[in-house]
Amino acid sequence: MPFLAPGVHWMPRVRENRRVTTSRTPVEIKPDPLLLDAQALAREALVDEVGSEFVGEYQGSAMDADRIATHLFVCLNPAYLGWNWAVVLVRASRAKVATVNDVVLMPGEQALTAPAWVPWAERIQPGDLGVGDILPTPADDKRLVAGLTGEDELEGVASLAPLTPGQWELGLGRARVLSPVGRDEAALRWHAGETGPQTAMARNAAHECSTCGFLVTLGGPVGQAFGICANELGAADGRVVSLDFGCGAHSEILVEPPVELEAAVLPDEAGDLGHS
Repeated sequence: MPFLAPGVHWMPRVRENRRVTTSRTPVEIKPDPLLLDAQALAREALVDEVGSEFVGEYQGSAMDADRIATHLFVCLNPAYLGWNWAVVLVRASRAKVATVNDVVLMPGEQALTAPAWVPWAERIQPGDLGVGDILPTPADDKRLVAGLTGEDELEGVASLAPLTPGQWELGLGRARVLSPVGRDEAALRWHAGETGPQTAMARNAAHECSTCGFLVTLGGPVGQAFGICANELGAADGRVVSLDFGCGAHSEILVEPPVELEAAVLPDEAGDLGHS
């Protein structure tokens, strides 16, 4: 027998004490004794569908909506431990008998289920991008704002005096440039990263990058807190470093000249020199 019997479908977990919510007020579902007490009918339908060897202990019943109820039975299929069989019963208006609507499998508290779906854009992590991969940027990405891309656009800001990077940024062919939100997020990330002041390398360094001759300075607000290391032998060559980062390759750590020791003259040697 296959893990799922023919005709058995998937269904979300049934919740207890359900309510039907409308645009106005929530409506309590009226208990239907005829459906809630139809345990025998539910078990018979389930055995006919999947076989008695896979039907376990009865778990109870609950109303899903008016004249719709679900009965739960433990699933004994070894491939679905922790799952329950759910038999949905319905009753037509004014009818005096219940009708089997469906038989489905539902996960219980201990069931092994797939994790909740997370959109791809939220799953991507730094370092995931590989050769040939494409990483689209949303049109409304809060990290970016429109940039000035042509001379004709400069006329619109000519009245701004003085023109400062805080008011506009020349895109130089880029349709969008970094927004204050994107800049601040990057600054926080870099400051807390491997080239920030809280790393073991920085805490054990005698000097900070702000006083190092190998520091390439940056313009704009970012340059007030960060630069780029240009020391081939440094700990962060070619990377953005916090100005209060540091390593043992600081430019002002100089090699002390070796101490020249004068040759000592032994007494015998002095006597020999006096007789010569």
